[in-house]
Amino acid sequence: MPPFHLAIPVTDLPAADAFYQGALGCAVGRTDPHWIDFNFFGHQLTVHLVGAGDGAVQTNAVDGDAVPVRHFGVVLPWSEWQALSARLSSRGIAFLLGPHVRFEGQVGEQGTFFVKDPSGNALEFKSFRDPSRLFAS
Repeated sequence: MPPFHLAIPVTDLPAADAFYQGALGCAVGRTDPHWIDFNFFGHQLTVHLVGAGDGAVQTNAVDGDAVPVRHFGVVLPWSEWQALSARLSSRGIAFLLGPHVRFEGQVGEQGTFFVKDPSGNALEFKSFRDPSRLFAS
């Protein structure tokens, strides 16, 4: 599967670097005084420095959770999902939605958790015990 490229706004490059490189373990690629490329689990994530926004976050209800409408993330193998959850907890990273199993007992059963980066971008990390169910309905 080809890697994707995603560019997102951040309001503080050093804080973004500490979060993506330090907390998530993403390697740094090219940099500029106004942006940083990260290897985001095999994909290219570019954070671009912008001014502060209004911070409003819209949500939709998903299996009882208020999920941020604007978010991105990756699907990890179950053991990596658990390890990342533990790593973030040990670093004191606050969960927007803590690690839990969504759609339990259904075809879309998945582990999920959400965090925000220092600029308020919402990230979801999910996992399926049966990866073949990623697109099942």
